[in-house]
Amino acid sequence: MAGHRKPNSNSDLDKSAQPSSRLPSQPGPEVPAGEKELTILQSLRRIIRAVDIHSRKLVTQYGITGPQLVCLVTLCDEGAMTSAELSRRVFVSASTITGIIDRLERAGYVVRQRDEIDRRRVLLQPTDTGFKLAYRAPSPIQEQLVERLHELPELERSAIAMSLQRIVDLMEARSVDASPMLATGDIHAGASARLEAADAGDNPDNVEKN
Repeated sequence: MAGHRKPNSNSDLDKSAQPSSRLPSQPGPEVPAGEKELTILQSLRRIIRAVDIHSRKLVTQYGITGPQLVCLVTLCDEGAMTSAELSRRVFVSASTITGIIDRLERAGYVVRQRDEIDRRRVLLQPTDTGFKLAYRAPSPIQEQLVERLHELPELERSAIAMSLQRIVDLMEARSVDASPMLATGDIHAGASARLEAADAGDNPDNVEKN
């Protein structure tokens, strides 16, 4: 009969009568609302606590703050220099470095001496006591971190740097002092002030688990 052809089983049969070969999409595991944000906040909290514990340990066991130790170690490793040179070397403002050096000098770790060649220059020279403390105390926490970061692949280091910078932007913290020294509390504070702060706070050995 004209206009009539044999149905093609592949195309002309009622497809609705055939079982669908597509499986229903499986729902992925549900992520509780805010879980990622909570993880980020907990990670930041752990970083802050780690810096605080290290800072308190330096004060209670060695009588020196993190910034003071960084300056002392720099002088011991690189030799005598002016306060301006030290300020540039450790990325700390000139006004801040003056307070740090004053406290190191009062503690007997550093002395100010006139340069024998250029008498206008005042050099900062570690004392024997300063050398002993610099090599007895644990490394500044940022040095420990830098050493471990260097063990990571370049791509991973770049990803960490970009992620942290993004967090800074999200917190609108661009105006905060960008010194690379990892320390808590007032950077001008002496060892006695830091010790009082440590005694007034929680026991640094009680690390938070969350």
